[in-house]
Amino acid sequence: MTVAPDPAEIFERAAEEGERRLDQTLLELVANSFIAGFTVVFGIVALGIVEALIPARYGGIVAIGGALAFGVALVFLIVGRTELFNENFFDPVSAIVSREDSRAITPLLRLWTLTFAFNLVGGGLFALVFTIDGTLPAGAVEILRHTAEEIAHRTATAEFAKGIVGGALVALLSYLLAAVNSVGSRMTLAYVVGVLLTLGPFDHVIVTILHVLFGVLFGADITLTRLAISTVAVTAGNLVGGVGLVTFSHVAEVAGADDSFG
Repeated sequence: MTVAPDPAEIFERAAEEGERRLDQTLLELVANSFIAGFTVVFGIVALGIVEALIPARYGGIVAIGGALAFGVALVFLIVGRTELFNENFFDPVSAIVSREDSRAITPLLRLWTLTFAFNLVGGGLFALVFTIDGTLPAGAVEILRHTAEEIAHRTATAEFAKGIVGGALVALLSYLLAAVNSVGSRMTLAYVVGVLLTLGPFDHVIVTILHVLFGVLFGADITLTRLAISTVAVTAGNLVGGVGLVTFSHVAEVAGADDSFG
């Protein structure tokens, strides 16, 4: 019988994984971030196709079907070990906390900046492929346009709150992944979190921006100002939920159990 690791061991595993991510070469980081960007688009497209296939009269079933479809995107990301912006909260911060170097924040900012940028580049370029006439069913196009408009019409406060929950969920996923050993367990955790994110729906800034981009590409009336407000609100919420709530709480947990910590 496998014994579950204690919080200190989970933290050590996370810090080790964080070091790997922080120490990537420029080309490796850019490539991994680009791959993650277009990988998550599969989940967005799957959501649109599945929701279009379910008659609107079934109400909540449509949303559940879309969430179940989107969940595969996080499975692809986790099994492929690519770099998605929000997934780089718990592990790299754990590594930074474990270091005794005041300059350690520099590689973290490098990781976050390049991941954020190339997630959007990869996802944006792949989204363009789906704008070619006939690539997606007409119903899926309408669903994706409607989803983007719903996001764009949320208040900044709502986006911030949804971002807190989304950031916390993804950071919690990173923590739990460090607690399991098998690929099957990793796939299950990733899928469950992907479904929960979409059921909310709770916001993950990369997914949110790509959702809105799809809407713009398909003719939704969304201004750059509205996109900028959503981006800032969700990013701030993700940082509060992912770093402030989950990551620092678990760091404090380990520090409290070890007087020699830090």
